[in-house]
Amino acid sequence: MWLAPEEVLVANALWVTERANPFFVLQRRRGHGQGGGLTGLLVGTLDVVLDSSARVAPYRILHQTQDSQIYWTVASGSSRKEITKHWEWLENNLLQTLSVFDSEEDITTFVKGKIHGIIAEENKNLQPLGDEDPGKFKEAELKMRKQFGMPEGEKLVNYYSCSYWKGRVPRQGWLYLTVNHLCFYSFLLGKEVSLVVQWVDVTRLEKNATLLFPESIHVDTRDQELFFSMFLNIGETFKLMEQLANLAMRQLLDSERFLEDRAPPRSAQPLRNISALKRDLDARAKNESYRATFRLPGDERLDGHTTCTLWTPFSKLHIPGQMFISTNYICFASKEEDACHLIIPLREVTIVEKADSCSVLPSPLSISTKSKMTFLFANLKDRDFLVQRISDFLQKTPSKQVGGSGSGRNSSIGDPAPEALPAPQEALGQPASPTSHQQGAPTASQGLLKLFQGNMPMEDLGAKGAKEKMKEELWHIHFFEYGRGVCMYRTARTRALVLKGIPESLRGELWLLFSGAWNEMVSHPGYYAELVEKSMGKYSLATEEIERDLHRSMPEHPAFQNELGIAALRRVLTAYAFRNPTIGYCQAMNIVTSVLLLYGSEEEAFWLLVALCERMLPDYYNNRVVGALVDQGIFEELTRDFLPQLSEKMQDLGVIASISLSWFLTLFLSVMPFESAVVIVDCFFYEGIKVVLQVALAILDANMEQLLSCSDEGEAMTVLGRYLDNVVNKQSVSPPIPHLHALLTSGDDPPAEVDIFDLLKMSYEKFSSLRAYDIEQMRFKQRLKVIQSLEDTAKRSVVRAIPGDIGFSIEELEDLYMVFKAKHLTSQYWGSGRPSAVRRDPSLPYLEQYRIDASQFQELFTRLAPWACGAHTPVLAGRMFRLLDRNKDSLITFKEFVTGMSGMYHGDLTDKLKVLYKLHLPPALSSEEAESALEATHYFTEDSSSEEALRQEEREGAANENIQEKRGEEKGNSPPECRHYLQMWAKEKEVQKETIKDLPKMNQEQFIELCKTLYNMFSEDPKEQDLYHAIATVASLLLRIGEVGKRFLGQPGRKLRDTAPGEDEPPAPGPPQDPAREIQSPAMGDPQARAGGDTQLGNVPQESQVVGQGGSGEGQGSPSQRLSDDETKDDMSMSSYSVVSTGSLQCEDLADDTVLVGGEARSGGTVDADWSISFEQILASILTESVLVNFFEERVDIGLKIKDQRKVERQFSTSSDYEQSGVSG
Repeated sequence: MWLAPEEVLVANALWVTERANPFFVLQRRRGHGQGGGLTGLLVGTLDVVLDSSARVAPYRILHQTQDSQIYWTVASGSSRKEITKHWEWLENNLLQTLSVFDSEEDITTFVKGKIHGIIAEENKNLQPLGDEDPGKFKEAELKMRKQFGMPEGEKLVNYYSCSYWKGRVPRQGWLYLTVNHLCFYSFLLGKEVSLVVQWVDVTRLEKNATLLFPESIHVDTRDQELFFSMFLNIGETFKLMEQLANLAMRQLLDSERFLEDRAPPRSAQPLRNISALKRDLDARAKNESYRATFRLPGDERLDGHTTCTLWTPFSKLHIPGQMFISTNYICFASKEEDACHLIIPLREVTIVEKADSCSVLPSPLSISTKSKMTFLFANLKDRDFLVQRISDFLQKTPSKQVGGSGSGRNSSIGDPAPEALPAPQEALGQPASPTSHQQGAPTASQGLLKLFQGNMPMEDLGAKGAKEKMKEELWHIHFFEYGRGVCMYRTARTRALVLKGIPESLRGELWLLFSGAWNEMVSHPGYYAELVEKSMGKYSLATEEIERDLHRSMPEHPAFQNELGIAALRRVLTAYAFRNPTIGYCQAMNIVTSVLLLYGSEEEAFWLLVALCERMLPDYYNNRVVGALVDQGIFEELTRDFLPQLSEKMQDLGVIASISLSWFLTLFLSVMPFESAVVIVDCFFYEGIKVVLQVALAILDANMEQLLSCSDEGEAMTVLGRYLDNVVNKQSVSPPIPHLHALLTSGDDPPAEVDIFDLLKMSYEKFSSLRAYDIEQMRFKQRLKVIQSLEDTAKRSVVRAIPGDIGFSIEELEDLYMVFKAKHLTSQYWGSGRPSAVRRDPSLPYLEQYRIDASQFQELFTRLAPWACGAHTPVLAGRMFRLLDRNKDSLITFKEFVTGMSGMYHGDLTDKLKVLYKLHLPPALSSEEAESALEATHYFTEDSSSEEALRQEEREGAANENIQEKRGEEKGNSPPECRHYLQMWAKEKEVQKETIKDLPKMNQEQFIELCKTLYNMFSEDPKEQDLYHAIATVASLLLRIGEVGKRFLGQPGRKLRDTAPGEDEPPAPGPPQDPAREIQSPAMGDPQARAGGDTQLGNVPQESQVVGQGGSGEGQGSPSQRLSDDETKDDMSMSSYSVVSTGSLQCEDLADDTVLVGGEARSGGTVDADWSISFEQILASILTESVLVNFFEERVDIGLKIKDQRKVERQFSTSSDYEQSGVSG
């Protein structure tokens, strides 16, 4: 590539000049290429250790003038081909021009200007792509691709200088972090270390410091343990590695979200020498942190942030912190965690103005809202730019609101004034769903609790009522001081009020505000009603599960003992399943949603459920409950840290895995009395998962003595169950609801009651050191562990589903599965257009989830197949793929893959030859090299179907069994359904049990293709000459057998068919449709072909004069195959060479056969369509040659080939086209 000219004072140090002219010098780095000796080793070591451009480019071109000692670099190249291209361009375009100049300074100035112009033109062309970065980063990316054989699609994110610890010796080198791989390269005094690890294989990623490895990054995979240290900035490196590993885990968890994540937001301020992807990942991390901190919708994008101060009227102070600006919100977070948080939706902003600056209040900015609140920011660094950005976003905001479902609905949803925000039950008086009357039950337009509890005066409730009224007054005072609605100041005082319990009348409103559901509901008016309308009458697996669980959702509560509550729950759950089909419906969602419906309308409950499933409890409610398992791992880790005495006991009893899922998935609603659990839900919506973990630790701590004395899991579960059932809320004004766990309290000594507020207080006192940031870090570590564990479980499930007669051991199947899966994932890395990437369906069973296409199968076949056929291998791989692809979707599953591999590796000589024989019959054999052969194949397919229909009509009485088998095959080719799986698998097993007599005969062209394959198969064997001689002998023998059979069966066949007109059609040769009616498809596995296999040959000589002879793999020499002369000529010339030119055909009797093959090729390029051979005849002939028998019976260890394949995958790109594209780039 062209380089911006830079001075080089010592041109020949460590370089060898290869070409020179009066103005330019082409040089090669010492130690690169052949030889090099000690100097080469030294130079190679320096290139790796030192950050020099030479470590990237082994070739360079310098500009020089005769009288000057200064050289200028103008180009570099990673290969001789690349640098030669630049050299030739310089010679052809510049040499004549430069000879005109008189001054050397003018020459140098012209050259530098010309090179700068070329670089500018290249960057101009590449700029729209946004992928290429200037400077050393581009060079490093080229080096990475060349060193590790990566394709153009693999993008480098960043690279770092570090040491890799191999044993106790550190190897200094370079760590390359790409989108899909972690790569390391080191070259020290002749010792080379090259590592490539896929991110999807990483099971552990930690930053730690030990005596042996001071401040190192620890990377674990299933196969190896890696340590990297001596980073200049270990924090940045580890953060980037976390982000890339997280992306890989998302790919395994949810491929749809992964593909969406491949287009991350771009930073507005690009930095030189930093990867665009690195900037994008940093922007993504900031976006996620921003949304999580302020509970904003998932599509909100952070535009920027700046330090400032916020005037807080309640404390009369300017609080330092940061202001965040995004598309729809202005947010503020104080430096002190609990001092103040503020969210200002731009839809509420009315005035943004710059106030007058003074020494006390520099650069102030005032923002006013519709709710008559004014926020004063100061100490803004770039106030003018900030105001301009806010103005730009404000101009876009009104247009979004106009597009709502109606002005009346918008006005009712808009954020109210701080003094006038009614309870959500009153604010949303209209039905949330206009279509709900069609469901047969009215829509719950307010909280079900209010409908079924009534408006009982607080005075009638005594002390509880007074307590409740006091809580309401405290909250109203808080609203007056801190504001009400979305723009409320959220401080430590807010948290203290939440911990004391939210009043029943305000619970729904505050849940919406603290969770961020209010913002999503306001920005999507009418969305829920549309979902309900669209989902009505739609049936799916999710709706079936919802109907099953409707009456299990808080059946003890009166609100769900009638159709009103049940219908509302049905609509909310169905609407969400329709919104998010990836999750659909998961058990425990019904319990949580029923509680949400008690305190809000249907629409409010729906948006609370969205916030819960998609933001606050990520991945909790998918089909593998990954999120809950991740937090379960965090809970185990926290138990080890805070309760070490109890941790080991709990592990021995296996209790944590049993309790944590029910606790976390339902937020204690299923294991604790409702009045108590709802207080935990209050805190959860304000604090997040931190509260749930704290309460869980407090429960274990309170029962430590009893748990330590437990002898088994059942006893421990009883202890915890009885404790939870007696956690009471003495302040609740709701009538008590019977709890399902009441059975656990029966006994002589019921446990003492525990007040829920005391439990919360204890959890904050003992475990308040938990921080949201720490929990996110632990979530990342546990997510790696959980997803890899689930992948291992999937692998074992797939291996168990493989039939026992496959022949591979469990370990071999697991290794093959990992190789197969890695090949599928490659299509998502670099081939998003591949069928295997586009058609992946995560909802499929594990056995069918990973699939590969023909090109990927060819790569695996080349590496793993026991038969090395040289240049013929791709052809054989294509035939094997077509043979395995039974449903013709151009993809094969793992089961089909191992079936094909097993046929080549296991069984005796007969089984292996049977596989080889089938590879040269339809559907495996197709002459795809020639267009005429393809036409013949289509002709055969169409006519054979009509022939099959005619034969079924004529033999209806005698062939019922065959007709049923044909229908079974057609059903198997239809889109697979679960109920047909067992039938399909049973059908496959029947096919596997076929005998050699079931195999159809092979015509001459197919036999010639078989000989080609055998000839290529032996080319790399040590006994090559013996095998050539043996196969030539066998081939000549079989050619004679086929010729004799043709002559012997010709006339008697006609008589036989004349005497049996009922079995087949009359042998009238005249009409052109007769040959078509003669076509049979024995190679497709139709057993009835065996009945007339020999008799069909009777009419072959007669009909071959009417129809062009030949047949690209149509079984039994069917005469109606039409091939072009050119194609047949090519096939015959090649095949005659493969059989005859071995030099081993010494038999005198071969003369006729040789003339037969060669003569046909010369006299018009036709194949003898009357000729055929059976599998038994081939088998018997091969058995006469011991060297062939030994070749096929020799056992090959697939384990060694799998190791080689994995090594290739780790070290280099396995796809040849990727390599070519990488080199050319």
